[in-house]
Amino acid sequence: MTKNQGRNRPNSAYKSKPSRDFDEPAEGWVWGRHAVLAAIANPRRDVKRLLLTLNAQREVPDGTAFEDMKPDAISAHLPDGAVHQGFAMRTTAPEAESVNAVVDPTHGILVVLDSVTDPHNVGAVFRSAAAFGVRAIVMQDRKAPPLFGAVAKASVGATETIRQVRVTNIADTLVGFREAGRFVIGLDGDAQTTLPDAIAQHGGPGLVIVMGAEDKGLRPRVAENCDLLVSIPTSGAIESLNISNAAAIALYSAFAARPAR
Repeated sequence: MTKNQGRNRPNSAYKSKPSRDFDEPAEGWVWGRHAVLAAIANPRRDVKRLLLTLNAQREVPDGTAFEDMKPDAISAHLPDGAVHQGFAMRTTAPEAESVNAVVDPTHGILVVLDSVTDPHNVGAVFRSAAAFGVRAIVMQDRKAPPLFGAVAKASVGATETIRQVRVTNIADTLVGFREAGRFVIGLDGDAQTTLPDAIAQHGGPGLVIVMGAEDKGLRPRVAENCDLLVSIPTSGAIESLNISNAAAIALYSAFAARPAR
């Protein structure tokens, strides 16, 4: 992995892009009690169908339109193995937020996912982001999973509260964040600087935490456009942490270091 400590800051121009210029399906299924109830409460989703068992119907707000279905009938609409708990919704995806809306370093910590495609991992990162006050999650448009199905289920409703930002080029986006005054750290198991040391020196609302795919890590150009690469210190008993675990540790570290409000 390319190390970038001490490298000069690039001086390239930064351009935003439309918030929905990517190949995300227009509609999809969300299932599971927490995911569906949170999606019902999210005005940024347009509900197309709501399938509920008798028990599930008692938990939705009065006046909510739904279709009464048996559990097996709901399962027939969903992928094999989907654990729906009597709740399933056909809905649009939440509208993505623009890069310009989150670039200001005073607006809060950002998480950037570089080539992270596993929906369970993405959902788990959304859940940790909600727990530790992240402003938004930035993902690459045509490589990140849409906010349906397993992503929404694993997030336990966090996809409805944490905003997403979709971009064409992760590396160029990091350049823009740095030029705006944000400090960008990338997680790299081989980095000499540790996460606690980096948080102690550079933690704050302008922090950006970049995480790569579990098998390949950060892509070279993405790593090169971080201000600093950092590692999470461990006992060494295992080779690496799952990205969802690494995200929870990194975001807790950043959250705990913030001054009490």
